[in-house]
Amino acid sequence: MAEDNYQLFLDISRRKLIGQYWAGIRHCLDLLTEEQIWWRPNPESNSIGNLLLHLNGNVQQWMVAPLGGPTTVRNRPAEFAEHGPIPISDLKERLAGTLNLVETILSDVKAEAIEKTYDIQNERGVTGFEAIYHVVEHFSMHYGQILYITKHLTSQNLGFYRYLDE
Repeated sequence: MAEDNYQLFLDISRRKLIGQYWAGIRHCLDLLTEEQIWWRPNPESNSIGNLLLHLNGNVQQWMVAPLGGPTTVRNRPAEFAEHGPIPISDLKERLAGTLNLVETILSDVKAEAIEKTYDIQNERGVTGFEAIYHVVEHFSMHYGQILYITKHLTSQNLGFYRYLDE
């Protein structure tokens, strides 16, 4: 694959994760109270707090550790079992720190690391490409859930696409 294509893939991944999804999540968190962050529609569903813990664990396991960042021990069941309260500021700080590592990794990662295979979360032979794609896709899914919960709890149009109405 040409070097330009690698860079394009990395730039799009960075723009989606940090420029769009993380920016939108931060906007939602600014609209919500501590109580709303931990609200669940039912016992089988996750709160925004759970989703933030889960995103942080997922990004660390799937992108940060394999592609050059520090390795952390992940307790995935605890991400969903948590009922808070963990303050919004702490949740934001944790995920911001992880995404700062992602920013560095996506800026510096070499083609060899993207092509290499890794064993991640009981999956063998995951390429760096797949790991990055998994993180972007997974983040997108939970980003949508966070937007939906925020709209439900605040009854607000979040305004992300106002420019299309002009």
